[in-house]
Amino acid sequence: MISKSERETMEFAKEYAKTLSAGDVVLLEGEMGAGKTVFVKGLAEGLGIDEEITSPTYAYMNDYGGVLYHYDCYRLKSGAQAEALGLCDYFYAGGVCVIEWAQNIADVLPRNCKTVRIVKKGENEREITAQ
Repeated sequence: MISKSERETMEFAKEYAKTLSAGDVVLLEGEMGAGKTVFVKGLAEGLGIDEEITSPTYAYMNDYGGVLYHYDCYRLKSGAQAEALGLCDYFYAGGVCVIEWAQNIADVLPRNCKTVRIVKKGENEREITAQ
């Protein structure tokens, strides 16, 4: 999918949310500024969450009512750090987990994760692929 605006990215994510079930783990890939948090805003909307969605950069993970767990693992160096912080417990808590910078904790991720990749193609254009 080619998105030409933040709104289009959010609409795609809102539709993608319909394919998810409780317990799914989604690895959200993309460089800084690609629109990962924008995608999560649309995903949250699709999951019926009306709270403001913010990047969990310094909190590591934001919990939106047990329905959505939004991770930012950029500052983590290993899966062991994620385990020590209790972040892995949420993989099995019955909500949807969306993880930015998941490669930093790859050794503790559950099997069968889904992947969404966002690639910047221009100032406002993004290529989004979901697997």
